Amino acid sequence: MEMSVGTIVTIVLLVSVLILGIVLIKNIFTSAKSVVDLTDQQLRNEVEKLFSEESKMSVYPGTRLVEIKQDSTNGVGIGIRNLLTGASSDKTFSYVVTISDADLNKKCGIDEETVEGWIVTGRTEENIPIPSGDFSTQKVLFEIPVGSPLCTIRFRINVNADATAYATDFFDLKIKAK
Repeated sequence: MEMSVGTIVTIVLLVSVLILGIVLIKNIFTSAKSVVDLTDQQLRNEVEKLFSEESKMSVYPGTRLVEIKQDSTNGVGIGIRNLLTGASSDKTFSYVVTISDADLNKKCGIDEETVEGWIVTGRTEENIPIPSGDFSTQKVLFEIPVGSPLCTIRFRINVNADATAYATDFFDLKIKAK
């Protein structure tokens, strides 16, 4: 069976296009969606999509569930929007991330102090100036050590505006095997 040069070239080109298409699809579906991989502007854009008309804060990812494998780093994005009205509506905001799991020790076999040690940055932040109508984003990053129990832990984010309670929300951290 003989093949012409044109047929061979066509087959090579079609196989090349097929491989490039597969690589492109793989890159689209495995693109960086963790908070660690997002730049500040990308995180701001993702959080902005999650804000509803009257919401004071939002949590990224929108599912409020972040899955982190042992011996890796990932986290959540927090968006705070200033919806205060009045003459001095430019306020200074602060937030704190706390563990909100009453049965943590029974469920996971660890104490709150150990879990708080996994938060490497962003557990609390103060003096966040946000002009009226604008919003600000922050990252809370976790570093999960090897040997951590495979369980799900609930965290609460409490936001204050000039020392007055402003908004609260939650997210869940699911620890997965390495």
